[in-house]
Order: sequence, then C-alpha cells, then structure tokens
Amino acid sequence: MAEKERLLSQIPAVHLVAEELAQRHPGHPAVFYTRAARRATEGLRREILAGRLRELSAEIVHRVAEESLEEVLRPSLCPVLNATGVVVHTNLGRAPLAEEALEAILSVARGYSNLEYRLSEGRRGSRYEHVEGLLRELTGAEAALVVNNNAAAVLITLNTLARGKEVVVSRGELVEIGGSFRMPEVMAWAGCRLREVGTTNRTHLRDYEEAINEETALLMKVHKSNYALVGFTKEVSGAELAELAHKYGLPVVEDLGSGCLVDFSRYGVRKEPTVQEIVRTGVDIVTFSGDKLLGAPQAGIIVGRRELVERIRSNPLNRALRIDKLTLAGLEATLRLYLDEGLAREHIPVLSMILMPAREVRRRALRLKRMLSRAGLPGFSFRVVPTVCRTGGGALPLADLPSFAVAVESDRLSPEELHARLRTTEPPVVGRIEEERFLLEVRTLFPEDFPLVVRALKQVASHV
Repeated sequence: MAEKERLLSQIPAVHLVAEELAQRHPGHPAVFYTRAARRATEGLRREILAGRLRELSAEIVHRVAEESLEEVLRPSLCPVLNATGVVVHTNLGRAPLAEEALEAILSVARGYSNLEYRLSEGRRGSRYEHVEGLLRELTGAEAALVVNNNAAAVLITLNTLARGKEVVVSRGELVEIGGSFRMPEVMAWAGCRLREVGTTNRTHLRDYEEAINEETALLMKVHKSNYALVGFTKEVSGAELAELAHKYGLPVVEDLGSGCLVDFSRYGVRKEPTVQEIVRTGVDIVTFSGDKLLGAPQAGIIVGRRELVERIRSNPLNRALRIDKLTLAGLEATLRLYLDEGLAREHIPVLSMILMPAREVRRRALRLKRMLSRAGLPGFSFRVVPTVCRTGGGALPLADLPSFAVAVESDRLSPEELHARLRTTEPPVVGRIEEERFLLEVRTLFPEDFPLVVRALKQVASHV
C-alpha cells in the first residue's frame, strides 16, 4: 500500500498537465486541455490502484496525456469504413454521396447562395425550385416537394389531406420502419384515423370499397420495402386502387419508402418498383426517401398531382420540416446524374455497389487480400470467401447480392476481439462476424479504403 501511495503522490496536478499539453499542441480551446489532463490523471490513478502500474515517469505521464488529448479532440461523429456488406446501412449513415454531390454541398456551404432568390428577376424565390423541375422530369409527376425525411413526407401529406378523417390501409401494409416508428403512430400524429381493411396476408379491392364512407379522406398504399409476405397472399395494385378511389372522388397516396429511379431488374437484381412506374399507375401522391436507393442526402420526396402537392406545400408544418441549403445542393447534384442512367450507375455509390457484378467484387477482394498478406502482420491469415450482401435501408428485403469478402483470422484474437479492436482504429473499421469468422466485405468498401484497412490491421497487430 505504501508503494501505491508513493506512486499516487507522483501524479502531476491537473493544471500542470493541461499547461504542458497547451504548450505542445496550441490552438485548441482551453477546456480540451483541462479535460484531457483530468482524464489522464484519473486513468493513471486507476492503473496504480489496480496494481497494473508499478512505476511512474515523466515519459509515461506524457504518453497518457497525449493519448487523452487525441481522444478529447476526436469528433464524436466521424468517418468509418463500412465492411459489413450492407450497402444502405442505417447505423452507418445510409447512402454515401457522389463526388458531384459533395462538391455541390461544399460550394454552397462556403458562402452565400441563391437559396430563396431568383437571380434572373432580382426578387425572392422558393428553395424548392432548385429540384422541383428535375423531379418532375425524372418521375413524370406534375409537381414535387421535398422535406427532411420520408416519415416527414408521410406525416405532412396525411396531415394535409386527411386531418380529422379516415385513411383506409391494408392491414398487411401497416409497417414499422427504423427506430420503432410505426405507420399507425405516424397517422395518429398526423391527426387522421386509421381504417384497417383485409387481413395480414390477403386484401382484396372489395375490402377497400366496403370501407369507403363519408368520413374517408383517402386510400393509402404502403410499399413493403423492408419485409415481404410470401405464400398465400393477395394485395391490390396501385393502379386498381387509383381507379377505385377516383370513382369515389378520393385521392390515393402511396408510400414507397426506399424509392428508386432505376429499374434494377435490367441489371440482374430483384425488381423494385420505380417512382416513375408508380406515378404512371395514376396514384395521386407518392412519397419516398432521398438517402436510400436514390443515393442522395437525407430527404423525404413528395411527387404527384399539382393541386395536392400545392396544398401540402401550404401546410404550416412545411416550415418545420423543410430541408436546408446543403441538402438541396446534394440532392440537386444527385438528381442531375439521373438524367443519364449510365452516369448515375457509375457515379452514385449506392447504385455502383448494388449493381457491381460478383466477378468485380471478387477481383477487388483478391486485391485486398494481397495487400493484407504483404503487410507483414504476424499471427494473421487472410483468405477470400464467397458471401451474400444486402441492400439494407429497409429496401429489397429478398434481394441477395452474391459477393466476396476477405476472412481475417488471428491466432491470438477471437473474431469478436478483433472486431472490437478494429472499431477503435483510426478510422474505425466495421465488419461482420459470420460462421465464427471475421469478414471484411468488399462490396461496401471503396478502393481508396483498402490502404486504410491495411493500416487499421497494422494498428491492431502492433498491440497484440
């Protein structure tokens, strides 16, 4: 105990450690030096009391203080390398943006912009003008509006068109989206009443017609983008629903969830209805996300009949849900790429990853394996294995993406320990464990990520 007391007495005062850090690394707020110094001294105290630190020198104090300052200065929100194989990974920020979108955002962010100013007329304009024309051209809809996410798009649409009245929905389409947000709850917050029809697995057109009454505001269809019903099932198409609704003078709203503008089936991936196809069915309002299959920043996009979109635009909620200039810049740049599908496939990361042929994924996996094998990591071995990736983001639930990964094995670390350590490297690497193997899925890694993955494993190997 006397030895521990002696070591504890040698720990410098917090203000002295903070002053030294400020001298060595000037230019940061003073609170960061104090925070790092306090963290360092408390860490040293814990190590001494636990018996893990039996000597204390100026070099040890300096090293611990430097490490603490690095941790304090590191932003909470930071880039990570996605080696999970999930393309639109909700927990990892969903869609990575195209370079064109990043350049547009940076350009607008640097200074002022014509966000709500018509340069040709020298007067105030609307922020939505920057993307509405593109959305009309790409989807074939009469009008368009953008809010901050698809849940908001559904909320403001229902609040505008059905507040105080009934919305008829199939029981099999009452989905729960990410974060435990459920469609019935969104409807309740929108101020409308849910009228369920049909059963979980089968809903007929007559079910909708029998539910229509003087309290009915609209019929709604929710695309099952994050799950699938198979077997003895029946659902009513948007075209059938639109014909029925218009017979009674009612609108139809379809929530597509992860809306896309490219027909994936042309490239060998499971069919997902495009926004253009849904608009052509006669559905009056279509809502979908910007940051999923579209590959743009987070946004909720509303397209459809001009009269209804204008009513939604005039809702006071729109100001609370509107998107900012950075989102608009990124969305506009992404939508411009869709004017040429070939450019969209090549430049929008989500599309490139989903549509990448398995042979190209294998070629990249072999390249990453060679880089890792040549890195000189003792105790580690690498091999390329076939896998299956997912689209993620609540989209294409039945679409398997044949893929390849690099399986990493260590003679001293379990897959769980290896993964835990890689999540603390700079930058962090998030992979996945499958069949007791740690996998680096290559489909969701960019080629420029490969040297960073090698560096991360070197960091781990140096501390094993």
